[in-house]
Amino acid sequence: MVMTFLKWGVPGFIIALAAVAFLTTKTFHVERVIEADEAIIWEILSDTGRYHEWNPVFVRVDGTYKEGATLTNTVRFPTGALVEMPAQVKTVTPTREVHQHGGTPGVITFDHQWLLEPVEGGTRVIQHELDRGIYLWFWDSSWLEPAYATVLDALEARATEMAARDNN
Repeated sequence: MVMTFLKWGVPGFIIALAAVAFLTTKTFHVERVIEADEAIIWEILSDTGRYHEWNPVFVRVDGTYKEGATLTNTVRFPTGALVEMPAQVKTVTPTREVHQHGGTPGVITFDHQWLLEPVEGGTRVIQHELDRGIYLWFWDSSWLEPAYATVLDALEARATEMAARDNN
């Protein structure tokens, strides 16, 4: 009986646990209409070398948003800790979308998108992220959406500053 359990039960439990880990998800979504043309927003987002000048969460991005490229996002956590997160760029559609993903499958992965949509009065800017993995069971992610909202605050301030500069 014990041998049967060890032979079938333990591997079955491990497989079930792995399946549940891969199926565990959490979605983060923030959006705002910024009174700026999508070309200005795109210029800011695509200039990864200047993130340190304006972005309070993604304080550094090494690499460029080019499909298939690997880049490293340095993220500031609420504790002040800086964590490097490699990401693979999946999709880049100028003035519309940047889609990147990374992480360790089964443990934690992220699938992050910047989406830009022209609307009356400016551009709707969306940050949408889907995280997966067993680490979500233990990680307090309650800070992430508010942090992404502060990124939109900073992006809006930067876009306003650039639009004012361009109008002078």
